[in-house]
Parts: sequence; C-alpha cells; structure tokens
Amino acid sequence: MQFIVNIDVEDMGKAITFYEYGLGLQLIRRLFDGTVAEMGGGPASIYLIEQPNASVAAPDTSLQRDYRRHWTPVHLDFIVEDIDAAVEQAVSVGAVQEGGIKSFDWGRLATMSDPFGNGFCLLVFAEGGYDHAE
Repeated sequence: MQFIVNIDVEDMGKAITFYEYGLGLQLIRRLFDGTVAEMGGGPASIYLIEQPNASVAAPDTSLQRDYRRHWTPVHLDFIVEDIDAAVEQAVSVGAVQEGGIKSFDWGRLATMSDPFGNGFCLLVFAEGGYDHAE
C-alpha cells in the first residue's frame, strides 16, 4: 500500500520554505497553477495545498479553515538524528516549540507546530527505538 499526506496551508511560498528549510524536505513539483506543491524526502510524498484562511473546510459544514494553532487527531512525526539541531532549524523558519524536549526509554521527543497551526513532532530514537518502550 502507498499513501500520501496532504497539509492545508495559507501561503504556499512560506509553506515551501518552511518544509524545505525547517524540516529538510525537497520541492518535487508544483501542480494546479501553483496551488499544490509536492514535497519529497521521506517515505511518502507530502502535498501542501494552498487554501485561503476562513474558507470552508469540509463540504456541507460551516467549518472554516483557521491557521492559528489548532488540534487535529492526525499529525506527522519526523524522525531526526539530532533533535536539538532539528528543533533549532524548524524554529528558525517559523515553527513553534511547544514545551521542552522530553526524554523516554525509546528516545527524545519535541512537540511542535508549523507556521499554519498544524502540529507535528520531531523525535530521535534511542537504540532499539519503540522496542524499549515501557
């Protein structure tokens, strides 16, 4: 099975910059008059989809997109080699670090949000990774 990830963003230029320089992905191509950008560099493509703030978020609802920090039941975890450097890099291009880096038996984790309010985590695995989770 293959899958792709879609992320709504308000400003395509800012989003490409963030996901390239903040998280190390690469712009593969732009589609649909530049309103969609395919980002690569991981096991699945991430498609950034430009949608205006306050536009309707889902058919047949009154829900509107809001790019302030928000909660969603789905988020991305980016596995990195140096979590301190990864946090610094992401913050330098607009991410928000939400608390300190936490340590666990399986590794270290930083909870973050991108410039569009989407939550994500940076994590580095200790030897054995989740096999050592308690």
